[in-house]
Amino acid sequence: MYMFFEKFKRKIQPLINIYHLCIAILANLAYGFPSRKLVVIGVSGTDGKTTTTHLIHHVLKSYSSNSYMTSSISASGLHTTTPNSFTIQKLLKEFLSTGGKYFVIESTSHALDQNRLWGIKFGASAITNITFEHLDYHINYLNYIKAKAKLLINSKISIINKDDKSFEILAEYLKSKKTRYLTYSLLQKADFNFDSNKELGLNLAQFNNYNYLTAYSILKSLNLSDVVITKSFKSFRLPEGRLEKIYDKEFKVIIDFAHTPNSFKNVLKEVSKFKRNRLIHVFGSAGLRDSQKRPFLGKISSEYSDVIILTEEDYRTEDVNKINEEIEAGISKSLNLIKPEDFNKKSINVYSKITDRQQAIKKAISIATNGDIVIFTGKSHEKSLARGKKEYPWSESDTIKKFLQK
Repeated sequence: MYMFFEKFKRKIQPLINIYHLCIAILANLAYGFPSRKLVVIGVSGTDGKTTTTHLIHHVLKSYSSNSYMTSSISASGLHTTTPNSFTIQKLLKEFLSTGGKYFVIESTSHALDQNRLWGIKFGASAITNITFEHLDYHINYLNYIKAKAKLLINSKISIINKDDKSFEILAEYLKSKKTRYLTYSLLQKADFNFDSNKELGLNLAQFNNYNYLTAYSILKSLNLSDVVITKSFKSFRLPEGRLEKIYDKEFKVIIDFAHTPNSFKNVLKEVSKFKRNRLIHVFGSAGLRDSQKRPFLGKISSEYSDVIILTEEDYRTEDVNKINEEIEAGISKSLNLIKPEDFNKKSINVYSKITDRQQAIKKAISIATNGDIVIFTGKSHEKSLARGKKEYPWSESDTIKKFLQK
């Protein structure tokens, strides 16, 4: 049934996109094209959008105080990143009426493909990276790149990552659309080269160093000085649920929003540097979303984790056990499947499946011991958990803290 629905949806998606375009036109007309009187900044990419958006907003807020943003955290904390056309036009209009100047939008490929951002005049935009994700919707990697490129094509200043695997394809596509672009890089000559670790001694994970560079490139293109930018960089704190430490005593507990193969690799590689004993990883994969990535999530986790607990993550109307079996298919044979009750504080090179996320958290905390790092990925800042067709209230951090106190 799920596959039938997906195939049907793909066939009618062009019609859905036309509908969204009509809505976007009406929204722009209703609110008077407010973006034309603002400096609107767009940030897109597979990973790093939220951190980059928040960082740009933080600098602009420190610089002029006239900055506003929409992101996966500030919008609702649920399962949406870019608001619908009427909501975003209303926000633009209201911000303009307060005398605002800078408006930063975290832009998803879905919103771009569906024309939800039509009519917005972007002063500057950047792509963090484009890895294999959302192919259930976009069908193939090239379509995914083209969707992201819509942001750049409709921007006065367009900036892309020269070090990313998408660079050559994206650059060629932009050229075919007669869109000029600037580049940034940590590894080679580009329009923007700024290493926050070397220049500011920030000791960032490499993926966050790229997020800072993306933000730097945008801000420099808007003519902000290095003095203003670097001062705010030093005072920035990562957004909620991004490598967030919940507990740091005899063992560490961390939550992160990582839910793609690329973000798994980046985050797990980073946290594994600091383990003195085991890395315990608790995660699942969202239902009715890109199922192709599930085995890769299992594969990458097993490359870094000593203990894995597979659990639920917004399984919606899919079978959560089927989802976890698809993740399990990618887990290395060096990890052995055990029953949840067989876990103990010495368990290593093992994995198990605990469907209920609360119980999975409880088990992970109960077996943690000196030097362990326990990381929970996927839910992070989100305030609900989708089971079936219903959203249930959820707080990852509060649930973890409840079991830490016992």
